[in-house]
Amino acid sequence: MELFEAIRGRRSVGLVKDEPVDKERIEQMLEAANWAPCHHLTEPWRFYVMTGEGRNVLAKAFADIAVEQAMAAGTLTNEQEFRTKQGAKAFRSPVVIAVAVSPSDKPQAVRIEELAAVHAAVQNMLLAAHALGLGAVWRTGEPAYHPTMRGAFGLKEGEELVGFVYVGVPQLPLPVKSRSPVQPKTVWIESNG
Repeated sequence: MELFEAIRGRRSVGLVKDEPVDKERIEQMLEAANWAPCHHLTEPWRFYVMTGEGRNVLAKAFADIAVEQAMAAGTLTNEQEFRTKQGAKAFRSPVVIAVAVSPSDKPQAVRIEELAAVHAAVQNMLLAAHALGLGAVWRTGEPAYHPTMRGAFGLKEGEELVGFVYVGVPQLPLPVKSRSPVQPKTVWIESNG
């Protein structure tokens, strides 16, 4: 797939088939992510690939966080039913990749630049998924940043998740979309000479 075609054609695909994705394609996505730009060659990205019952790590964390919040709000009625519903989020696709930043301890490394590098890695992964005929969506949200979620993946002090990439074979054709022109969003600052 040509680069600009991949960029323009990529979509967030949340509705995927419940069928396995071959490991080779996931590894190609991870390899693409690994080539993202990063300041000072720190390569601060970390990937946790969950398939099959491995997704239970994520399901338990989703459920634990939701139960904690519902209890604090006084809205929890049927805990087991609620846990099941919240945990099901981990099974929306056959592959879920948790993506984390592990900031470098190099003195010149800047935390925001480490995060930007990992975000670029996620974009590479999404483009690779599209080029490989897969559907993927990058999901974030408050549970991704919760201490319980960080603990579920054994993240150390200073490390954090930047989200989850859900991957599978699309159930439907990708929608055609457009963007407003880039010109109104662009300011050219040019020399007078």
